Amino acid sequence: MSRFTVMSMTDAAAARVKDILAASDGDALGIRVGIKKGGCAGMEYTIDMAREVGPTEDVIERDGAKVFVAPEAVLFLLGTEMDYEETVLRSGFVFRNPNQISACGCGESVELKQADLAAMAQAGRAS
Repeated sequence: MSRFTVMSMTDAAAARVKDILAASDGDALGIRVGIKKGGCAGMEYTIDMAREVGPTEDVIERDGAKVFVAPEAVLFLLGTEMDYEETVLRSGFVFRNPNQISACGCGESVELKQADLAAMAQAGRAS
């Protein structure tokens, strides 16, 4: 049985992850993406330095940049593309998440639903 790819990351996100690691004290393996309850819409993405790997964590790697996905976030992040954007007003990681129902006006929090694994499996068989 093949596993779903939890997330993907763009070249810009991979480059930013590598920059963050280069600026760290050297003991980080990558960054960890998760979710937590909070904000006006109910959930927020979290990004932390990953100094160890949990036995059930998914790892996404691109061009040597590693992103670990917290196990409790997997069902909310399936199919998500992680990008990095710099604009006049802000810079930061951006998540294009098919499981996002809505976002708050300030863009700091989102409402997420769990991925429909049955529908994803059905779509995989149809292709």
